[in-house]
Amino acid sequence: MAGHQNKLSRFWHELKRRKVINVVTVYASAAFVIIELIGNLTEPLNLPASLSTIVIIVLAVGFPLAIILSWLYDLTSGSFERTRPMEDIQEEEKAKVPNAWKIATYVSFLVIAGLVVFNIVSRGDVLKPGMIQSLAILPFENYTGDEQLDYVAAGMHTALIGDMGKLGALRVIGKTSSSTYKNTDKSAPDIGKELDVQALVEPAVMYYGDSIILQIKVITLYPEEKQLFVEDYMVDNSQVLHLFSKISRQIADEIMIELSPEEERLFAKSRTVDREAYDDYLRSYQYVGDLSQESLNKGLKYLNLAVEKDPNFAPLYAGLAQIWVGFAQLGYESPEIAGPKIFEYLNKALELDPDLPDAHYILAVIAVWTEWNWEKGQQEFLKALAVNPNDALSRVFYGHLLMIQQRQEEALSQAQLAVELDPLDPLVLSLAAVVYNNAGDRKNALNYLDKALSIDPHHFFTINLVEQIAFQNGDYDKAFEAGKFMMTNDLLSSEKDAIKEIERIFSEQGFFAAYEAITKQMEIMAQNEYINPMEFAVRYSWLNHYEKAMDWIEKGFELRDQNMPYITTGIYKFDSLYDNPRFVDIVEKMNLPLPKTE
Repeated sequence: MAGHQNKLSRFWHELKRRKVINVVTVYASAAFVIIELIGNLTEPLNLPASLSTIVIIVLAVGFPLAIILSWLYDLTSGSFERTRPMEDIQEEEKAKVPNAWKIATYVSFLVIAGLVVFNIVSRGDVLKPGMIQSLAILPFENYTGDEQLDYVAAGMHTALIGDMGKLGALRVIGKTSSSTYKNTDKSAPDIGKELDVQALVEPAVMYYGDSIILQIKVITLYPEEKQLFVEDYMVDNSQVLHLFSKISRQIADEIMIELSPEEERLFAKSRTVDREAYDDYLRSYQYVGDLSQESLNKGLKYLNLAVEKDPNFAPLYAGLAQIWVGFAQLGYESPEIAGPKIFEYLNKALELDPDLPDAHYILAVIAVWTEWNWEKGQQEFLKALAVNPNDALSRVFYGHLLMIQQRQEEALSQAQLAVELDPLDPLVLSLAAVVYNNAGDRKNALNYLDKALSIDPHHFFTINLVEQIAFQNGDYDKAFEAGKFMMTNDLLSSEKDAIKEIERIFSEQGFFAAYEAITKQMEIMAQNEYINPMEFAVRYSWLNHYEKAMDWIEKGFELRDQNMPYITTGIYKFDSLYDNPRFVDIVEKMNLPLPKTE
């Protein structure tokens, strides 16, 4: 043991004699100073954000070299000399460590200690790369003095969110969630906490005419509320697309996000737009989200006017395709008329701009729910997300495709991302609930649905899902109330008495007797109007009328019902049909995988 201690003692003495300890201390101090210097100069000198990483790597590589050189060589007043072994040195030659080395070592210790204290105590509020990874763009304030220009503010809000969404290193909250804070009196920290973001963008349109004047404020919420910058922008109306790219790039620079080469390419794309065409395009935003026939027709009118004025503006054609998808889905126009128009407009949009994410998203939705082409759907979803990774609907619908393909973990990941991107959108929450329910997590699925209904108590799609998931959870009261609500909306005023009779049956005979009555009433309604085949298939399955359920599933296949891709997922829970030859035949024809059963 004593010999071991003597060896360590001699080694430590040799480290000091060869001045390795001194070199390590001085090197560490100098490296610390260099790293801090680069960090402080990156923003004011507009240096690349990756420079700090490069410097750290170089200094880390140099550290062992410094140790080796200090062991092998001595720095004298004249030159480097190879260090002689201890046994070759006479007693009178054994020099002490020079005072200069001692002073440098002590100073280095003090510098390191000082910088550590400075970083802990005084630098906690300095913005550094990676601190801001999420933000929300609040609705544009209309400071033009003309309330009739509110559509401009709303359209620009959507456009800036789409542009900022191209930044893959940043989580950008979707329009539905951010729009809930229009005219809010909530503080910035409260909004940031509710949306779980680290920064807010407060935009305003100051003037809209031949020129556009915008004001952009960026507020950081970490570690406390602080205005990062405010700037006014003025451009000719035709240059508005360049303006959004410029704003997005500047915000990225201010919060120290380095653009990838692909992001640089996307932001560098040059495009002007006719002023009046852009105005019509902004007007159309008011109507595309409202799925009434009247609103869709108004949206169609403004988009057609815009195309006449600027036939080379790709987003116009994506908007037209979206309008015609709405016409077809809601039965306002036959698929034979709507289908060719949808593809005509999508092809034109991608011809003009192959990077247009909206066009790829619509193509993906059509591929999955109309064409039942799973491979094409995945390709188009990935193209849309490659351009705009922050699009919540692309995320959650891609999650549905993954769920349909029995890729449960991937589907859950996409659903979770979608909710993080647009946490106050009832549609996103409800679509995510489908994925969680399919994975067997009905508790979280119902939590998402409850949150969606707290935002919009009459959201039809959400209530439809509540009925199905509540039934699977054994909550028959909740399932019945949801089913009654949906049927009441479909009934004519002359048929309302049917609801009272069904309520009487439910109270006296229970859930299943009531659903027998509901199903019969639906059959009567189906004589005069179209009812989704899956509505019948699900209810007959619940009532254990499996052959009738299969009749409606086969009808859904013949009609290419857009709900058919879900027949092997947990939302319909057709478990009892999985070994039915008729069911297996349909699944094979659709090229769907059957879920694994225990």
